[in-house]
Amino acid sequence: MRNVMKAATLESKFPLLAVEQDCIISKDADITVAFRLELPELFTVTSAEYEAMHSAWLKAVKVLPDYSVICKQDWFVEENYRPELEKEDISFLSRSFERHFNERPYLNHTSYLFLTKTTKDRTRQQSNFNALTRGFIIPKEMQDKETVLKFLESVGQFERIINDSEFIRLTRLTSDQIVGTKEQAGIVEKYFSLSQEDTTCLQDVTLGANQMKIGDNYLCLHTLSDAEDLPGHVETDTRYERLSTDRSDCRLSFAAPIGVLLSCNHIVNQYIFIDDHVENLKRFEKQARNMHSLSRYSRSNQINKEWIEHYLNEAHSYGLTSVRCHVNVIAWSDSKEDLKRVKNDVGSQLALMECKPRHNTVDTPTLFWAGIPGNAGDFPAEESFYTFIEQALCFFIAETNYRSSPSPFGIKMVDRLTGKPLHLDISDLPMKRGIITNRNKFILGPSGSGKSFFTNHMIRQYYEQGAHVLLVDTGNSYQGLCELIHNKTMGQDGVYFTYTEQSPIAFNPFYTDGNVFDIEKRESIKTLILTLWKRDDEPPTRAEEVALSNAVSGYIELIRSDNSIKPSFNTFYEFIKADYRRILDEKKVREKDFDIDNFLNVLEPYYDGGEYDFLLNSDKELDLLNKRFIVFEIDAIKGAPVKAA
Repeated sequence: MRNVMKAATLESKFPLLAVEQDCIISKDADITVAFRLELPELFTVTSAEYEAMHSAWLKAVKVLPDYSVICKQDWFVEENYRPELEKEDISFLSRSFERHFNERPYLNHTSYLFLTKTTKDRTRQQSNFNALTRGFIIPKEMQDKETVLKFLESVGQFERIINDSEFIRLTRLTSDQIVGTKEQAGIVEKYFSLSQEDTTCLQDVTLGANQMKIGDNYLCLHTLSDAEDLPGHVETDTRYERLSTDRSDCRLSFAAPIGVLLSCNHIVNQYIFIDDHVENLKRFEKQARNMHSLSRYSRSNQINKEWIEHYLNEAHSYGLTSVRCHVNVIAWSDSKEDLKRVKNDVGSQLALMECKPRHNTVDTPTLFWAGIPGNAGDFPAEESFYTFIEQALCFFIAETNYRSSPSPFGIKMVDRLTGKPLHLDISDLPMKRGIITNRNKFILGPSGSGKSFFTNHMIRQYYEQGAHVLLVDTGNSYQGLCELIHNKTMGQDGVYFTYTEQSPIAFNPFYTDGNVFDIEKRESIKTLILTLWKRDDEPPTRAEEVALSNAVSGYIELIRSDNSIKPSFNTFYEFIKADYRRILDEKKVREKDFDIDNFLNVLEPYYDGGEYDFLLNSDKELDLLNKRFIVFEIDAIKGAPVKAA
């Protein structure tokens, strides 16, 4: 017998009509506003901050009108790290670092939020009556302009509430970002390609009785669509045992196991359906009465009646809003053998949330179709369960993977979970954000844990970015790096001082190339002398600071005018003892303002013949101020007793 049925094309069944004024309009006249979310990084949020984020979501959801659908769609797609080898003047170590992580696989997280305004009848339709099985009829409710304007106004309030929380950032997607351009793919194209890259080639979609296939990828679907599959209670955050101790907690969101902790290609769709709250409660009242009247025929009816009454009591007692909720995880793999592993991984992660893993094969095409950006109105009502807004929001994934710092200055680190290299600023950006008040760093760890290895890694990158590095070390941990810099700069940088009794550490703070004393050099000399002169708990007076500054300036003018005077601490001491004393007497500077005899007495050990006369009178013509990498190795004196003066 000849088949006379008309074949329908996917284009004719496509649910979206147009994108106008950055809004997605479906063929059923549903209006959707799309956002991109920026979530806080993994392991950086405390329990109180999770509560604050949950509170912000709660306030925002309550401003939306009835028959709105909130769809939060989180993409976790496996990608490979692409090394940055095209930079100019990239060093050997930086190039080796990039090559080591070449093609390193990691999960890239992208989060979207879709707010949809639909109608009462659309929210009740089931999987056998959606865009794949019927035509399109525009509901009369959506023909009212006032309805559309009120919805867009509430979306603006929603966005403002979330952004004001300072934990989450919503960025509204434009029409080009939704539908794409010639150079860049839109979110609709990316959805049908199961990719977040700029691909404009759509994949074949295969719908079967037991499986769904997109291109070469086999899909599997797990759903949370029944209250019986859920745990007895939900929370905003949970304790992550692997990184927690007896004295400290590492917190993650309740849904984190199916987020960044699930190491496979997957999409997590989280739906909240806002119906008429009053009508929902009336329906539950009627169901409770029916269950009570049928309780003599089955004890389960009496139990169901008690559960419904408990739900109604909660709603009336605490003023909770009744909504419907649904969560599904769409995972995929390009081989059937690997798909078995993916199914087990998804199921085990759902079990960690104390949920009952339910592998859904029947409604995979319908739920995938409803996940199209702007098509949340096609969601089958039988796949949702009733709860309250507070509980529904606990299924929102609240964190993302680590991101590189936007600051140009920083160091290369790696992601804790996947090992992906990241650019991290631990100095300037935290200061700018007010997280820290100074750039001091404290590296703590037992012997052999990698303190020196990390410090080598950090200071090498700081040096390559133009920073000045001065190290005081025991153990020769930085000798190799210093020699590398010394050889690379042809001896112009990388100075390594090693203390021995025969050759103690010595330098000349008054030597400069060409007798050029800029402000930085002058300040460094004054700071050095103040450190030798005053104790930590004895700050200098303003008069002493001025006198010392004049002394340094006078000595600099002397050595500039008389080339026969060799710059050193010895000649500086002699200048103070003779010339500067005479200058102070002429100015009639009082002893209580600047005690020159006390000054000379304290600094006498560093003068010729003193105990430490070698320290500041080096005969090596080396201007340390112009050197950017200096290491003082004092391993030979770390255990030596201090000699009596």
